[in-house]
Amino acid sequence: MKGQALLFICLLSLGSVMGQASYTIPEEMAKGSLVGNIAQDLGLETKRLASGKARLYTRDSDEYIELNRDRGVLLVKERIDREVLCRQTTPCALHFQIILENPMEFYSVTVRITDINDNAPTFEEREIKFKISESAITGAKFVLERAVDLDVGINSVHSYELRPTDNFALKLHNNADGNKNVEMLLQKPLDRENQEQISLVLTAVDGGEPQMSGTMLIVITVLDANDNAPVFTQPTYKATVTENSPKGTVVATVTASDADQGSNGEITYSITNTLDNVRKVFKINRETGEVTLIGNIDFEDSQHFQINVRASDDGGLTDSCKLIVDLQDVNDNKPEINIMSKSSVISEDAKLNTVVTMINIEDKDSGENGKVQCFINENVPFILKSSTNNFYRLVTDSELDRETGSEYNITVTCSDEGVPSLSSSVTLSLQISDVNDNAPVFERSSYEAYIVENNTPGLSIFTVKARDADWNQNARVSYIMEDSSVNGAPVSSYVSVSADSGAIHAVRSFDYEQIKDFLFRVKAQDGGSPPLSSNVTVKILIQDQNDNPPQVLYPVQTGGSLVAEMVPRSADVGYLVTKVVAVDVDSGQNAWLSYKLQKATDRALFEVGLQNGEIRTIRQVTDKDAVKQRMTVIVEDNGQPSRSATVIVNVAVADSFPEVLSEFTDFTHDKEYNDNLTFYLVLAAVVSFLFITCLVVIISVKIYRWRQSRIMYHSNLPVIPYYPPRYSDTLGTGTLQHVYNYEVCRTTDSRKSDCKFGRAGSQNVLIMDPSSTGTMQRIQSEKSILDEPDSPLEQKPPNNDWRFTQGPRPGPSGATGGPEVAMGTGPWPQPPTEAEQLQALMAAANEVSEATATLGPGTMGLSTRYSPQFTLQHVPDYRQNVYIPGSTATLTSNPQQQQATAQQAAQQALPPPQASAQPEPPKAAQTPASKKKSTKKEKK
Repeated sequence: MKGQALLFICLLSLGSVMGQASYTIPEEMAKGSLVGNIAQDLGLETKRLASGKARLYTRDSDEYIELNRDRGVLLVKERIDREVLCRQTTPCALHFQIILENPMEFYSVTVRITDINDNAPTFEEREIKFKISESAITGAKFVLERAVDLDVGINSVHSYELRPTDNFALKLHNNADGNKNVEMLLQKPLDRENQEQISLVLTAVDGGEPQMSGTMLIVITVLDANDNAPVFTQPTYKATVTENSPKGTVVATVTASDADQGSNGEITYSITNTLDNVRKVFKINRETGEVTLIGNIDFEDSQHFQINVRASDDGGLTDSCKLIVDLQDVNDNKPEINIMSKSSVISEDAKLNTVVTMINIEDKDSGENGKVQCFINENVPFILKSSTNNFYRLVTDSELDRETGSEYNITVTCSDEGVPSLSSSVTLSLQISDVNDNAPVFERSSYEAYIVENNTPGLSIFTVKARDADWNQNARVSYIMEDSSVNGAPVSSYVSVSADSGAIHAVRSFDYEQIKDFLFRVKAQDGGSPPLSSNVTVKILIQDQNDNPPQVLYPVQTGGSLVAEMVPRSADVGYLVTKVVAVDVDSGQNAWLSYKLQKATDRALFEVGLQNGEIRTIRQVTDKDAVKQRMTVIVEDNGQPSRSATVIVNVAVADSFPEVLSEFTDFTHDKEYNDNLTFYLVLAAVVSFLFITCLVVIISVKIYRWRQSRIMYHSNLPVIPYYPPRYSDTLGTGTLQHVYNYEVCRTTDSRKSDCKFGRAGSQNVLIMDPSSTGTMQRIQSEKSILDEPDSPLEQKPPNNDWRFTQGPRPGPSGATGGPEVAMGTGPWPQPPTEAEQLQALMAAANEVSEATATLGPGTMGLSTRYSPQFTLQHVPDYRQNVYIPGSTATLTSNPQQQQATAQQAAQQALPPPQASAQPEPPKAAQTPASKKKSTKKEKK
């Protein structure tokens, strides 16, 4: 085929074989040539070839065809030589399968190789020689060597031609196998005298296109008379030999006879086969005609042989015959098991009839020797099914369970029906992948654990254990405590569970007297998806510990009163005095109590019951027995170690209550000291130490402040600063027009007097605005000018005494200064003494409230940063006297005092005769407050 391919598709309905495709291509096609569109011919999509990982499966190792998945076509992979591939076998074809996965499918493909005329006929020998007697009769036959053409059909040898044809002619005989025997006939008698040697050319021509030919030279030597040729006893001989027969085995013997005598009657045998390997397998004895085996014969390679035998005498006459050797098959080939496709892992939830492996079986023997039966080992959940001839599928036969069998070694055994039978086997290892189909299972249906009370938090109580039959992540168990409550509290506040190990730990210290046991549930959950879980009930039982001493219920021990039991003097032996009643909140042996008499005034008089605590007399009471009897009873429990409690029982031995009363009036109570006494002593010592330390610190601070005050007191700083002389009324309005800052230096003892001062003068400022009508503004500081807590905050209304008359001008004692004083350039008068300054300040401070009331109708404003409408009602009333520096005027809210002050100021305004020479310092008026203070000082 050149450019075209013969295609036919045959759909089969057997097993997994979905179809069959056949193609016909010529040999010697170039590599990569198109064979056919297999996807289209099989009705498959191209993407199915890719997803199914389509591949070719061939039994032979040589692959001449390849599959292109992307295009879905078959291509020539290697150059195909039909003569090498099939020799003389016709038709010549390649058989292979196309395997697909997911799901597993396969298709059979046959590619027939057609012959092309690429080989010329050839003769094995370039030259052949004959010796022919001149007496040879006309029509004598001479067998010639056939030409060999590796091509088949029309491309093989088609005809022969012999030249020249003067004495000989060519005759062809068709054999049953299609080959032609070439014979040369003598058509004209030979004359040795005329021509002793004749040369002929035999030409073999094939029927191909273009036509090709081969030649052989025939050299004939004319001999003297030999007119009888050898003759075989039969034209065809047949023999049978078993395959694998040893070398030297005699196959058959051929026999020919010659009527001539002498050298002309001596016959020589030879094998004339040239095309096949007959000469490599068989050998003939040249003298006897015995054919023996010299090579290995295999029925699977060739089932029969045809041996061409020639007999010739010395005169050159020959005859020929055929020896047909048939091979007898022997069961010498085991079945071959070929794994076409397999899965090494399968999920345990795989469905029934899931294909695991596809197997191809081949036995080269024939007949019964080639019939094969396959089976697998028993007790496996798989079965082997036959799909088509010699193809098997291993499929699941029942449900898989990885927990029952996680791995299977499946042995596939195939045996033929020969005698003796041959078999072969292959083992398939198959892993079962896990599916989370098993929930964790606890080792017990329920758990009980014991723990002693007063345990340490975090103590490991015990461990719950669950096992999961799955594998890997599906078998990884984690433990979770389910939410529940115990006595109203979550169970997680009692115990905790380790998620990895299942260990249960105590979260708190347990008390048997509060809780004796409790239940909770623990869930075991695996790591599968979705996860599976199971639950178990856990019961924790608290074991009692002797951690509680006995408690005495009677007699009651009181601290302030005395309780005593009376025993008459007439009491007999065994008289029940009283009974000590005690309980122990523990349980079991820890609560078994025993009573013992520890101390007693008279141990021979009383006894205590060991089990019941009853105090009875053990002898008759006499008059000599003391009225006051005291016993100490100890109560012990039966724990290990035991705990105890003591109780004091007072008994009065008397017949009447007054007698007991008279005896017990002077009964002194003994004080019992316990272990808390040490604690109280230490606590008292610590408190005393802290008190002494605080006292020392306070005294040290007082001394430090006193030393600081002494330093300030002895300093040379004046109490009242010198004021600048710029205080004259230049505008004639009668109001203060300049700003004065009053800075006061105080001692640490200032709080002890009635004189109170503000902070630095820069924080409390009286501002006189020349352009205003007498409005006074005040800048309030963060703290009040006065420190006293009893300073009233209520404001008094302003009065009309703020403006001054023309008489009391600023100056010493109200005197009018000269021009220098008026202009502010004159010298300041002699400053007052320190005592006078202090007295004036104290008087001024005590009259602040009265001075506030004497202010004129003009308003007082704060600094210019506040609104001018801020009138005097916003200024606090300090109810203290105010002293105006540079003036003897005293502002007061009392009208009488105001009038007296005005008169005094007017008198002081008239200077004495020597006023200019030695002016007196201003004196402040004595107010009632100052009088009170002076009186107090005098009293002190």
